[in-house]
Amino acid sequence: MENQVLIEGVAKGKPDGTDTRPTKFRWNLAFLMFFLSFMVYMDRVNLSVATPAIMKEFHFTKMHMGYVQTAFFLGYALMQVPGGIFTELFGHRKVVPAAVTLWSAFTVLTAYCSNFVWFVIVRFLFGVGEGPIYPAFNNFAVQWFNRSERAKANAFLLGGTFFGPVVGPAATVSIMLAFGWRSVFVVFGLVGIVAAMSWYWFASDSPRTSSRINAAELKHIQGPERVDDKKEVAPWSSFIGSTQFWAIAIQYFIADYIMYVFLAWLPLYLMEVNHFSLQKMGFAAALPWLAICTMVFVTGFISDRLVARGVSKYKARTYFGILGLVLCCGALYLAAVAKNPAWNVLWMTVSLGSLGFTFNASWTSCNDLGGKFSASVSGWMNLWGNAGGILAPTLTAWLATQYGWKAAIMVTAASALIGVVAWFAVKPDVPLRLRRPADSVGV
Repeated sequence: MENQVLIEGVAKGKPDGTDTRPTKFRWNLAFLMFFLSFMVYMDRVNLSVATPAIMKEFHFTKMHMGYVQTAFFLGYALMQVPGGIFTELFGHRKVVPAAVTLWSAFTVLTAYCSNFVWFVIVRFLFGVGEGPIYPAFNNFAVQWFNRSERAKANAFLLGGTFFGPVVGPAATVSIMLAFGWRSVFVVFGLVGIVAAMSWYWFASDSPRTSSRINAAELKHIQGPERVDDKKEVAPWSSFIGSTQFWAIAIQYFIADYIMYVFLAWLPLYLMEVNHFSLQKMGFAAALPWLAICTMVFVTGFISDRLVARGVSKYKARTYFGILGLVLCCGALYLAAVAKNPAWNVLWMTVSLGSLGFTFNASWTSCNDLGGKFSASVSGWMNLWGNAGGILAPTLTAWLATQYGWKAAIMVTAASALIGVVAWFAVKPDVPLRLRRPADSVGV
């Protein structure tokens, strides 16, 4: 392998194969990851935007569409842990294209559904296809980035998702108005398949096997700690017995719960509480998502800078995780009691934006805790996060109906305190102990 790297160095213009200027190909892959994460959101939101047209054509009720949406989340949540395991066995170079191709195929098939049963089946399988993508990307962050860059890498993973709500609905509506609701699913499905081919073509499971980087970039990526890229299943028996393993799941359950409250109900909340028009609501609803998209990148850069300067991972991750939830809680309270619509929107924006601290800290902590098994750790964490996502829309709707929007927002704010407590047990500076049956020692 060293000879292969030297050959690549010669190919890049240095006669001795020791080019001291590192290539930066890993960041090209990070931008491709950003785009694929953006496509993840777009392929989810397309159904929401097309819902009125689908309901009219097929005479579906809100309950019908609720079941269709639930089918997606069920398939998506069930594939989180298997997705992590598949990644560690087969590598992200195969799992990412397979996942993207599968979910893109079912995105296209959504356009050809002819009844309620087929919508449920197709959207469930769409969720199954999408399930492995984030655990696989988290594995990519460990393999391809230096320990002092992983928070920035995870910012690209999260940034694409949170950028989706800023521009996604407008793009989807434009296509739908021009060509009909079915065209939306066909267009985005085909784009996804092309993106899947791009990842398989450009990425490799390990930078050590990539022909697109030089020796200097490889040396930088590996740093003092070389990640073992041997493909094997994570020691789940030891993980399940770890307090840290449960703590990162609990805090993310809360973070995702709050985020899904915004995703499911922010537009209606703004219209009912502030009496916004549809146009004004669209602008106001985009601001919190722009804020969280920005903050995951800000957190990534600051967190990596702190680690590079010798600050412990406990402080660099835990403090940001807690800070995000505390600010989110306080801002939600201020939004709930605000009388002025402008102040209400401001505090809602601050609230969701603050969660950017927590989301980045969560995904980067999976790298810290799991190492080469970060795909399994992130799959576990995201499984519980999506459990919070399943609960958030229905519980918030019930609270808003029974007690009003103020009470619903207050309960959402109070839930953040559970996440704060859980963060103290995450301890990202202490990797999960890997106990193996053969020797019963940590690795």
